[in-house]
Amino acid sequence: MTGEDLNTPDGPAVRTGGGLREHEVRTALLGLLAEVGTVTATEAASRLGHSSGLCSFHLRQLARHGHIEEAPHGQGRARPWRLKRHTPAAADGEDGFGDLARGLEDESWQRWLARRDGAPPEWRHDEAFSAVAYLTPEEMSRVADAVRRALAPYRDREQRPLARPDGARPVALITRLFPLLPQPEGGPHPEDGPRPD
Repeated sequence: MTGEDLNTPDGPAVRTGGGLREHEVRTALLGLLAEVGTVTATEAASRLGHSSGLCSFHLRQLARHGHIEEAPHGQGRARPWRLKRHTPAAADGEDGFGDLARGLEDESWQRWLARRDGAPPEWRHDEAFSAVAYLTPEEMSRVADAVRRALAPYRDREQRPLARPDGARPVALITRLFPLLPQPEGGPHPEDGPRPD
């Protein structure tokens, strides 16, 4: 890593959560991890066009502030990283990562919409949907558990590339279950539409 790498300005003092300022390289690394799952500093450098030392430095910064973690790996010096797996209790945005993750999800979605027509024909569709269901808190937890169980057979493919069938690509799987809170007293109701002045 060069002195220039270490002295790269952090830009405006915008926080990504956990006290870490927003930085072009860190933002690019988080976006890359959201896209590909795991990455080493060398792989990140190759894909992002930065030095491996610079990528390694910022990966360690992201890990120190709780945004990413080391991914399980075999022997050798390669050190793959992945986005930190937050437990449900920690996923409520206490450390600011929730907002950052949602921003990355939204950015990835916008990139998909902009580039969908250039994707191979078999990948030009998506399975986006939304629904409203009347649930108790316990039922909401059961629905979330059912989604997790449905995804369980595919989770090891992130760490085991040989387990991926031909034609498999990383696919964003985003599920948000949250209660629709009532409007404040006197506020507009969604079903009412805009109110006249």
